[in-house]
Amino acid sequence: MNIQHQALQVAIETAKMAGAFLKKHFGDDKRVDEASQHDIKLELDKLSQALIFGHILKVFPDHALLGEEGVEGNSASPYEWIVDPIDGTVNYYYGIPLYCVSIALRYQGEIIVGAIYDPMLDECWYAEKGGKAYKNGVEQHVSPRTKMAEAIVFIGHGKTDGSKEKGLQRFAHVSGQVRKIRIIGSAALALAYIASGRFDAYVESLVSIWDIAAGKLIVECAGGRVDFTPFSEGSTGGSIIAWNAAVPIVESLGD
Repeated sequence: MNIQHQALQVAIETAKMAGAFLKKHFGDDKRVDEASQHDIKLELDKLSQALIFGHILKVFPDHALLGEEGVEGNSASPYEWIVDPIDGTVNYYYGIPLYCVSIALRYQGEIIVGAIYDPMLDECWYAEKGGKAYKNGVEQHVSPRTKMAEAIVFIGHGKTDGSKEKGLQRFAHVSGQVRKIRIIGSAALALAYIASGRFDAYVESLVSIWDIAAGKLIVECAGGRVDFTPFSEGSTGGSIIAWNAAVPIVESLGD
């Protein structure tokens, strides 16, 4: 078994393990470690990431790990795991069953493995570089829709650096062009939904690499396109446009 395929199996197994842990505690009272007006960090974010990091390092002790809750491992390794231990933390905290675990591996800067697991619906999307995208063993494809009037689009927005204003402007501009706009509170699930043809596009001015690393590969392997533009070289944040490679989302933004 080559390292890429082995890593894919580890990503799937680890995402499901962390997902089961989160689902077990979904109805519990949750300890908030940090809160702002627009976001929440939970103790369970850290516990989930520790579980994920520990399992990966048992198999790949020399790899680097980058997560929303910090870094670990060998920073000099060309292999770097990118982890969001709970994507959709605010949903999770409020008891809204729209959250997931996202795990990716990049080699020399290129994403080669991705897995996203929704424990509430027991749906696991995954892909490896050069292969197809799958959900629970079934090959996935982006939607064939070509018209904005038929599209379901996720327009997200951040809270800082003007991204909120940009997102709201885009929301107003695009909403009249599409069938529906949805904001579900999880970038990783939005990308997974594009890969499965549930959504047609996703646009956001401010996301982190751990939000979208796995989903980027999964969408591309399902036949879609993802443009992620880091704010600067080496930055963990950037803007994203993801779509089914058919609807004219880029032209429709009016930026």
